[in-house]
Amino acid sequence: MNKIHVGIYDEHKLVQEGLNLLLADVQDIEVVMVATTKRQLTDKLNTSVIHVLIVNLHSINTSILNQLMQIHIIFPKLKLLLISANNEEDIILKTIKAGANGFLAKDTGKKELLEAVYALRNGHDYYSNSITHLLLNKYISKLQNNSEENSGSINNLSTREIEIVKLWGESHTNKEIADKLFISVRTVESHKNHIMQKLNLKTSVDLVKFAIKNNIIEI
Repeated sequence: MNKIHVGIYDEHKLVQEGLNLLLADVQDIEVVMVATTKRQLTDKLNTSVIHVLIVNLHSINTSILNQLMQIHIIFPKLKLLLISANNEEDIILKTIKAGANGFLAKDTGKKELLEAVYALRNGHDYYSNSITHLLLNKYISKLQNNSEENSGSINNLSTREIEIVKLWGESHTNKEIADKLFISVRTVESHKNHIMQKLNLKTSVDLVKFAIKNNIIEI
């Protein structure tokens, strides 16, 4: 099995070592790059094959957003996973516009970090549970005003797929869903991929929106 190559970008070595340690014992993930400065990051991205770059942000300003945008433009296949204590809605939306593919809150644990890495590598966006619900606030308001756009039909989904959407929308991890349904984690991931394709959805947030709109889950 090909390993997922991960890079870590943070100005503090202690944080680098902590993230490295969390990923060290995962067989299909390999940390192949760490960088503490912009110059180091640029040099190493040019010489290494990185699938997912984890960026720990201590502040989010125009300079940081511009840097994220440049990385996204120069390395379009690279997936950007951000970690930040700043979880304000407008800040998160700005990072998404700048090219971020995932956003984790500071209270994220190892399990959610791994799910994020796998999701990004499989071509999906990922936001921690607290971030996902935060981003849904604006959507829920629009939904109440009947101004939200149409999405795919719930009739396109099988009973098992609806079951998976419900469990996932209730913040269960892939592993927890697999245990509840007595299937493998890989099968759960396969179901989620098929669901996204059937409904023509691109992000995990869109999937939760669909679940709310169709009364699969309640907020």
